[in-house]
Amino acid sequence: METGIKNFARAVEASAIMELLPARPRVLALGEPTHGEDTLLELRNALFRQLVEEDGYRTVALESDCLRALTVDAYVTSGEGPLDDVMMRGFSHDWGGSQANRELVRWMRDFNADRPADDRVRFAGMDGPLEITGAESPRQALAALHDYLTAHVHTELLPCTADRLHDLLGADAPWTDPAAMADPSQSIGRTPEARELRLLADDMVTLLETQAPHLAAVSSPDDRDRAHLYGRTAVGLLRYHSWMADTSPARMTRLLATRDEMMAGNLLALAARRPVLVHAHNSHLQRDKSAMRMWGHPKVEWWSAGALAGTRLGDQYAHLATALGTMRHQGVDTPPPDTVEGILHALPDLQYVIDAAQLASAARRIPAVPRVSPYFGYAPLDPSHLPRIDGVVYVRDVPHD
Repeated sequence: METGIKNFARAVEASAIMELLPARPRVLALGEPTHGEDTLLELRNALFRQLVEEDGYRTVALESDCLRALTVDAYVTSGEGPLDDVMMRGFSHDWGGSQANRELVRWMRDFNADRPADDRVRFAGMDGPLEITGAESPRQALAALHDYLTAHVHTELLPCTADRLHDLLGADAPWTDPAAMADPSQSIGRTPEARELRLLADDMVTLLETQAPHLAAVSSPDDRDRAHLYGRTAVGLLRYHSWMADTSPARMTRLLATRDEMMAGNLLALAARRPVLVHAHNSHLQRDKSAMRMWGHPKVEWWSAGALAGTRLGDQYAHLATALGTMRHQGVDTPPPDTVEGILHALPDLQYVIDAAQLASAARRIPAVPRVSPYFGYAPLDPSHLPRIDGVVYVRDVPHD
């Protein structure tokens, strides 16, 4: 069926993307339908370089641990540490082994080499210190926040001592026990100690706010931003651990929603300073509700980080959803013609970007149905989401790396 979309397909370049949008967004969200494919990451790298050089973007945020990412940011801004060690310690989800991620970090370091501090590109993680199988201890975030406050405010204002934090936290192993994700009884997230830690974290974050004029006078913007990051992460982690101990039917919904709320908080904080390109799964960036099934649970739905941040930012948030044609090494073959991917696959271009409104119009004329994925790690584009997407990046084939 002739859809006419070939008239709207453009090369995946920063200039073509900006033409789709009413203005340069504070958050440009590039979603991917599957993880771990360097073809998609290489496209991200090329787009980020263009956004830096042509549109003034200076931050990239990945779906990776926000605290680990501080190691990468230190490297790209100052060359701190050997690259091999940075890649190993600076990424979560085992993504430090990706060659495309390594090339991104290397390029950022080279770009920054001779630039003043206020013009350097920065690296960030949008995710909390979480994996699908569990969560980290809040120790790092709580201790770092306490250290910052100890250095800059009067001792009598602190809600507790460092020793008290240490005693309440106990050993890290119970916090990180993977059994707690499937069995709430194994979680320590609602013990008396954990409840006290939540109150103390809240008090320390409040202290950051109530002492803001003083802290602005005695510490750098980067140090204050980092302290707020530690505060958001400590509060979010303790909330996440609390929901891991929950036994209600809403447990998984609460966990997924809490994770995305942490992501949204990180995105909004980054956007407050400078425009940012964020790269994560489409399910974390879309404006529609996200949904998934896991471990035998009924389907759960929650609002993604993109939906939350987009509500706050309005047209300063833009979502580009990446769709793919084939990924044969995972059993994903040529898409059926009555799917969004099938419409896009009718063009011969290997990669292109298209206005989502024009694609939505073509999808309605067919009408398009959702593609069914034979591979659990790939989420096709839902035709019903097109009206709330700003643009679609299409990659015809994702070969085996």
